[in-house]
Amino acid sequence: QEQLVESGGAEVQPGGSLRLSCVASGFDFNKYWMYWVRQAPGKGLEWVSRINTGGTITYYADSVKGRFSISRDNAKSTIYLQMNSLKPEDSARYYCARDRRYGNTAGTYGYMGQGTQVTVSS
Repeated sequence: QEQLVESGGAEVQPGGSLRLSCVASGFDFNKYWMYWVRQAPGKGLEWVSRINTGGTITYYADSVKGRFSISRDNAKSTIYLQMNSLKPEDSARYYCARDRRYGNTAGTYGYMGQGTQVTVSS
């Protein structure tokens, strides 16, 4: 059974840091581009970052560029999101997601986990 399980969310003060993790199981993790996506209350899903199968190519939304860093450990079937210099507008539920295409990227995600909550507040 395919599964994505996120963890690491918490409440932090502005300027703080968090590291999110997502453990995958039930599918060939090494063959999929992976994503982080977020959803703030009352808003739609927002793509945050994505990473290729080998972990050598990464992309970021302009809103997080220079502050967030995505990485993956294929041996552990895990992706990470290091979030620094957090702002109140980063408050959202963060989901990891799998690309729609096996082996290459379709440029969009499909299957998602249940998410982990990040709240940035003083």
